Amino acid sequence: MERIINLTIEKLPEGVYLGTSDDVQGLVVQGNTIAEVIEFAQDAARVIEEMRAEYGDPLISIPAPQMFTIPIVLAGPTKLAA
Repeated sequence: MERIINLTIEKLPEGVYLGTSDDVQGLVVQGNTIAEVIEFAQDAARVIEEMRAEYGDPLISIPAPQMFTIPIVLAGPTKLAA
C-alpha cells in the first residue's frame, strides 16, 4: 500500500540538504541534492517502518490520495534548440 509522509527539506549553510519528517519519528537524512534526500528519506522511512512493525509499533497508515499536487524543482536554466 502506498502512503504519503510529509518531508521537510532544508538547505544547510554547508551546501548540503537536510530532510526530516514530523510524520516519521527519527527520520533524519542528508544529501548533496534534493533528489538524493528524497531517495534517502524513502529508504529510511521503510527501514523505520519495518523496525517499528517488528516491535509492535507500526506507523500510522495514511493511504495515498488518488490525486495530489507536488512541486518539482528544475535545476538551472536550459537552452532550447533553435
